[in-house]
Amino acid sequence: MSTPEHAFAPRADLSLAPHAAPVDDVATEQVDGIGPTGRPRRHIPDPPALLHHGPAKILAVCNQKGGVGKTTTTINLGAALAEYGRRVLLVDFDPQGALSVGLGVHPHQLETTIYNVIMENDTAVPDVIRKTMIEDMDLLPSNIDLSAAEIQLVSEVGREHTLVRTLRPVIDHYDYVLVDCQPSLGLLTVNALAAADGVLIPLECEFFSLRGVALLIDTIEKVKERLNPKLDITGILATMYDPRTLHSREVMARVVEAFGEIVFDSVINRTVRFPETTVAGEPITRWAPRSAGANAYRGLAREVIAR
Repeated sequence: MSTPEHAFAPRADLSLAPHAAPVDDVATEQVDGIGPTGRPRRHIPDPPALLHHGPAKILAVCNQKGGVGKTTTTINLGAALAEYGRRVLLVDFDPQGALSVGLGVHPHQLETTIYNVIMENDTAVPDVIRKTMIEDMDLLPSNIDLSAAEIQLVSEVGREHTLVRTLRPVIDHYDYVLVDCQPSLGLLTVNALAAADGVLIPLECEFFSLRGVALLIDTIEKVKERLNPKLDITGILATMYDPRTLHSREVMARVVEAFGEIVFDSVINRTVRFPETTVAGEPITRWAPRSAGANAYRGLAREVIAR
């Protein structure tokens, strides 16, 4: 489902007076079929099995604000898509290597990473891709070496399209490629947007996170106009939601009012389970498969496939 052109522009003022609120681990409540977004939940059935795989749809998981759940979403959405029979490649495009760490990989012990694929002609992407503990979900890892690429690429011809050239040899092997972007709008993030078919924006239900979305959407529009005409916003995912706090509910209402149907019905609640999964190096769908967080990401996977 393509995103309407007018969906890029917020339809309402995003200003919101902040409220002090405690942080609790709570479950999302539904009243008469109304989800946490304030809209009736749309029924999206389990996706059908695929007869063949590829070419992949590339999704950039992007927000220039840190700590909003980009890496958590990349890992758990990827695992949920794999549960539905999709082949998934997770691309760690953040020099901090959080995605690699979240899957039990020690970045400082890696001999080759995505940096070597980008900067060295004799390193092929299939040689760097690693299997994960999830069947049909692979990882293209990263570490601090990638921070040098942003400087080295400045003088390169076609520098904004480096990532799409890197992924081209394996694109037909996967159904989805999820790119975990760094928390900035620098050259690496522009590369991810230039390669992507869609952008998934995790948005923490907190005032300052809401304010930064307008800047991100402006960047997406510029990339769409100048580098990648096929780029669309796949959806906005509300994360770290606490329905017992007035602040979370107010932010949610502003997001839905401003962005309408591109806001996913699936909402990710605050829970202690996600920090646990980071320590375990596993997706929540494997660490706590019956938890509300695991079910939320399965719901998100169904929505992503449907779109």
